[in-house]
Amino acid sequence: MTDLSKIKPSHLQRAAFVYLRQSTPSQVEQNRESTARQYALAERAAQLGWSPPQGVIVDEDLGLSGSSADKRSGFARLTSEVALAHVGIVLVLEVSRLARNNADWYRLLELCVASPIRSSVTARGSIIPPCSTIVCCWD
Repeated sequence: MTDLSKIKPSHLQRAAFVYLRQSTPSQVEQNRESTARQYALAERAAQLGWSPPQGVIVDEDLGLSGSSADKRSGFARLTSEVALAHVGIVLVLEVSRLARNNADWYRLLELCVASPIRSSVTARGSIIPPCSTIVCCWD
């Protein structure tokens, strides 16, 4: 369960990004339940305190491999917005949706830490300090 006390007003003043990705176009077509579960994370952001207009769905990487950030414009947009301190929380179904490559995952975490809003990163709903953007993963 997520410790809601770790979500600060500084997080809620920024956007809630929901990042969606499946590795191939056939997965997107055949695994519609997974896609629906990923879109449903926007509702989780609302439950955590973000208003619907603050939600940003990043789904342009559906059907693209997570083995590299190359050609994933959604991941590039997400990391840019985190670096600019525009993101208060990132919600993904599981960490592998963000990246299957440690360098890309660590790059995102480094940007979270470097951002001026100091706070936390989460995995599977447990918030772990100290980072500036909360990254929530629900499986």
